[in-house]
Amino acid sequence: MKADQLIQNIRTKLGADWLPELYSSRVRSQRTRSHRIDIAPREHLPEILYTLLGIELKVGKVRFQCPDLATARYMRIFARLGIAEFAVPYDISRISAIADDLETSWRRGLLILMQESEGSSDRSRSVLRRALIKEIRNEIEAVGPGEKMPKFDRETRQRKS
Repeated sequence: MKADQLIQNIRTKLGADWLPELYSSRVRSQRTRSHRIDIAPREHLPEILYTLLGIELKVGKVRFQCPDLATARYMRIFARLGIAEFAVPYDISRISAIADDLETSWRRGLLILMQESEGSSDRSRSVLRRALIKEIRNEIEAVGPGEKMPKFDRETRQRKS
């Protein structure tokens, strides 16, 4: 099976739960701030560490400080895919639910990949997995990380336009 065809099958089966679609609709549609971690654009195996100084995300030999567990889980998704620059929801109460949805989408995509490539060699499965990760990375990077800080241009009782 060709990689393009497999990726299209995964995208079709996931529908609105396709990871870049979730990122676009659930994250970038709201107020966000951009975040950058210095990692190479390839698949990583990040891990969350509980240290005396708080929670850290370890990617390779590099550690990134995280304010809470929900943010660390959210960042781990992008680190796993090798995405260095992404948007983080400004409202921290929404991060945990979004991280759950993104992780579920990733796992479902991998499950579909395994089902679709059943009977293939390990080498061809790894090639298909890399192609899937590259496609997801490219689509998320096309959506972009947004601005460094959100604009506070809403009218409030204290600040009238």
